[in-house]
Amino acid sequence: MNAYTRKKQPLLIRRALLDCAAQVAMERGVGGVTMQAVADAVGVTKGGLFHHFPNKQALIEGMFTDLLERLDAEIDTTMAQDPHPCGSFTRAYVNSIFTGPSWGLQTLWSALFMSAMTEPALRQIWSNWIAARMLRHRETDNSLHLYIIRLAADGAWLAFITSGEAQASSELLDVQARLLEQTATPYDTDGQGV
Repeated sequence: MNAYTRKKQPLLIRRALLDCAAQVAMERGVGGVTMQAVADAVGVTKGGLFHHFPNKQALIEGMFTDLLERLDAEIDTTMAQDPHPCGSFTRAYVNSIFTGPSWGLQTLWSALFMSAMTEPALRQIWSNWIAARMLRHRETDNSLHLYIIRLAADGAWLAFITSGEAQASSELLDVQARLLEQTATPYDTDGQGV
């Protein structure tokens, strides 16, 4: 069956393009993602790729947005299982950073998130995502105490990614456990520990 007679499945093709682009980014870094490499990996023409993503920047932003959608689903699932509303977003966030299947320490997305440090468009997407999440969870997670815990988790993630380690050490997993314990610490309305 050739491209002209086969049934078009744009959502499946878009999904395949994002997945292949993520794999290329993991193997070669974000700079190694080329439109031709992604098109070839999926088995579409560059024109077919351009139908979904008009340029490399749109593809990179699409990968980043896709990651955040996966992260959203992961966090929502974890929060739904948490019997304690107070700090539930922070606990889910910490767990996603350390062991989450979409965004954890050992996922395909490390290279992409590293790019957000130097790419203004990706930083803006991240900033918008975190601002929307904080607005959504202001009743349960809007405290300085929990903000510090999330920052510590971000720092641990960055330290791991830049260390070149292949696996999280027991010390790093101890940091995760300690941060999760800290989310249960009572705090007053100003976010200060009691």
